[in-house]
Amino acid sequence: PRPDRGAGRVPETLIPPEEMFDLFLAADPSFEPSWREWKAETEGNEEPLYYLGLSALARHIIALVAQHQTQGLSPLFKVVETLLSEGDRYVREAVTVGLIEDLQNLNLHETTHPNDLVPLLGPRAAQAWEDVAAFWSDGVIIPDRA
Repeated sequence: PRPDRGAGRVPETLIPPEEMFDLFLAADPSFEPSWREWKAETEGNEEPLYYLGLSALARHIIALVAQHQTQGLSPLFKVVETLLSEGDRYVREAVTVGLIEDLQNLNLHETTHPNDLVPLLGPRAAQAWEDVAAFWSDGVIIPDRA
C-alpha cells in the first residue's frame, strides 16, 4: 500500500480501479492463485473486468470462512474500508456491488451463510451491506456514500 493511504487521512487522489487488487493482494497473499486465474481468464479484454475479479475475491473469502480460516480476513476487510472511503466512484460502486453483493449471494455459500461475514465488516462495509440488502428486499437504490 502507498504511504498516502493511511487510515483517517483524506487522500490527495482517490484510489483508481487499477490499484484495488494490489491492496487486496498485499492484505492477503493467499488470494494470489485466484487472482492469477481471473487475470488469465480476462486477458485480451479491452477493459479489465474488475467485477469478475471482485467476485473471485468474494469466493476466496467465503472459502476461508468455510475452512474456519478467518484470522486472515481482518486485513482484507480493512482494505474494503479503505476502498469504500478513499476509492474513486467506480471503486466504491465495484466494492459494493461486485464484492459485498457477492458475499451476500446465498448461491455462493454451501457450508456458510452470508451472516457469518457480518462480524468481520467495518463500519463502511456494514453500511454497504445494509444498502445492498435494502436494494434486494425493498428496491431501495444503493447510494454512493462518498
